[in-house]
Amino acid sequence: MNLAPPASSAKQPNDGSRRSFIKQAGGLLGVALAPPFIGQAEHLTALSKTVAGVAPVQLRVNGTTRTLALEPRVTLLDALREYLHLTGTKKGCDHGQCGACTVHVNGRRVVSCLSLAVMNQHQEITTIEGLAKENELHPMQQAFLQHDGFQCGYCTPGQLMSGVACVQEGHATTDDQAREWMSGNLCRCGAYANILAAVRDVATQQTKG
Repeated sequence: MNLAPPASSAKQPNDGSRRSFIKQAGGLLGVALAPPFIGQAEHLTALSKTVAGVAPVQLRVNGTTRTLALEPRVTLLDALREYLHLTGTKKGCDHGQCGACTVHVNGRRVVSCLSLAVMNQHQEITTIEGLAKENELHPMQQAFLQHDGFQCGYCTPGQLMSGVACVQEGHATTDDQAREWMSGNLCRCGAYANILAAVRDVATQQTKG
């Protein structure tokens, strides 16, 4: 007489086979996906609301000093847009390749998506919102209007900030030079000819002045 238990109830050997591995993995996955106890859920919720590393960061933007509570990993771009609500500076590629987020730091153009906010403490930061003086447009803004240097307008703030710096650096004395030094700012609409005309116009006016 065969007294062996039915095949369905027989203990399966842990023989290192693929079937044994899948069964063990399935058991572990079930434990991992099981609903946590109430105490564990509350503990995880509390942890999710705690952000490690937050510290006060002072940024001087457009002549005003503001103190923000930021993580060290927050970029200057996100600090400007998400914390100071200065949304004129645009987030394009977020990889430093399009120039839409260009701002000035101590008069030097910087792609703010590649610069950490904490690295720019106590520096003079100028965004597109600080380019005009009250109701008087900056000469570069006036030139963009005159030469129709924009279409969709998304890249325009970065183009303006880069154009101002390009002229100040003396890198807009010829068409080819201006093209080279403005090459980090991309325009998907293809308004390059008009942008170039605006930058060169301002450069020529300053040379005459």
